[in-house]
Amino acid sequence: MGIQRTKNKLVVLTIGGSDSGGGAGIQADIKTFSVLGVHGTSAITAITAQNTLGVQHVFGLEPEVVTAQLRSITDDLHVAYAKTGMLYSEEIVSAVAKHIEETGIPLVVDPVIEAEAGSRLLRPEAVAALMKSLLPLSMVVTPNIFEARAIAGVEVKDVDSAEIAARRIADLGARAVIIKGGHLDCTDLVLEDDKIYLLEGERVTGGNHGVGCTYSASLTAFLAIGLPLIEAAAKAKQFAAQAISWSMDVGRGVGPVDQAGNIREEASKVEALLKEKGC
Repeated sequence: MGIQRTKNKLVVLTIGGSDSGGGAGIQADIKTFSVLGVHGTSAITAITAQNTLGVQHVFGLEPEVVTAQLRSITDDLHVAYAKTGMLYSEEIVSAVAKHIEETGIPLVVDPVIEAEAGSRLLRPEAVAALMKSLLPLSMVVTPNIFEARAIAGVEVKDVDSAEIAARRIADLGARAVIIKGGHLDCTDLVLEDDKIYLLEGERVTGGNHGVGCTYSASLTAFLAIGLPLIEAAAKAKQFAAQAISWSMDVGRGVGPVDQAGNIREEASKVEALLKEKGC
């Protein structure tokens, strides 16, 4: 019997930078989409030369190159949901915002500004463009505490300051805001419909390279599937934590998270059960 094709598979889109080390960016997003059962497409905004030690070089693409990728995808495929990551320049931000506005694709904005190692991934002038043209088109924005400070001008150090930052970001037009608490006490603050929700978590031991991309990509996938925001955020938080716990020691720096660890774990359980049964 031949292999059956899966019909009507949900298509999602990631717009961001390529990580040559395979830990973050487009690579992390596509791996996340695959594990969660949605079809991932991508428009690359920049090519980075990076590894587990950090980002050595960033090569931004021309905005027309980004637009060409986006048009190719949406001319052929129905995109259920999209997400942005590293957008690099003001011109790219504007090109992405124009396409999202034209197509009406629901959007998750992960406002990637700096790499964990400190390299700048969004030029200073592009932050203002992001705030002006892209946030008003977003269904949800997912900054960490440093990105929230850059956008809202508020130092996030506890739940109260996180709420202030979230409300200021919402005032820019975002329909919902999630302030990720990974750099605090691992409690995420979600602002939706003027209501505040807290999603508590525990710190997980392991490498965390790519965890932010993995979180926003999994959130995008769960929203595309049709889950309400709070449920999608809770599942994305759990997925990202598990990816950290399965992180890989593959270089001399920070290990990348492993989105497929659960699949291998379940496969190992089945294999052990089969051996136990003598199969």
